Amino acid sequence: MPTLWYKLIVKGELTEAGCLSRCLDKVSVAKQEQMVTLARDATGRDPADGLAAVAALGGLLEVLEALHVERARRSGWSWEAIAQKLGVSRQAVHQKHGDLDKRKRRLGKRGR
Repeated sequence: MPTLWYKLIVKGELTEAGCLSRCLDKVSVAKQEQMVTLARDATGRDPADGLAAVAALGGLLEVLEALHVERARRSGWSWEAIAQKLGVSRQAVHQKHGDLDKRKRRLGKRGR
């Protein structure tokens, strides 16, 4: 499962033509059950299962954060407002997600 999150986050497939929203919309019942299993493994006694689950859940959190930052920016939220909700500085959230605005502008120019 971490491979999916790596592909979405590192390879930059988060915002291209709304890919992130579509990807999350396609989370099947089976995937949802896997997420429940990950949460259970993360709280279990086996360190190997726990660490693997924590890594996978961390990837999921990154994807969800990027999704909601993107939605907030599209809705006109400032970086300051987003940062406040995330409990981080404006600079930190902009440094992490500011490239979303750049990608959106590049994609918009291609469509013209």
